[in-house]
Amino acid sequence: QVQLVESGGGLVQAGGSLRLSCAASGTIFSINGMGWYRQTPGKQRELVATVTSGGSADYVDSVKDRFIISRDNAKNTVFLQMNSLKPEDTAVYYCNAEIAVPNYYGVDEVSDFWGQGTQVTVSS
Repeated sequence: QVQLVESGGGLVQAGGSLRLSCAASGTIFSINGMGWYRQTPGKQRELVATVTSGGSADYVDSVKDRFIISRDNAKNTVFLQMNSLKPEDTAVYYCNAEIAVPNYYGVDEVSDFWGQGTQVTVSS
């Protein structure tokens, strides 16, 4: 069973920084893309940043030049360094990963996995 476990959320003042981590564990053959999403009450989950297995990153415009996504492939972990935080960054942040796992027949199947979410609150 594959699990994504997040850590690093919390309360910070505007202008501050936080670093989120998300570690994948279980029977994993390989991990393709990894990313971070966020959601506020009453709104759809929003893509924040993604990173490929080769390290290529992409960001939503609202976090460019403030957030940095990275990954440690050896540890199956993705990070989100969040700098110059704003109150509008307040949300529950979820990590996501496309993970290839062996099925019953030993054939790898790629599925989407999600973390449990971690609250980030930025006070003004």
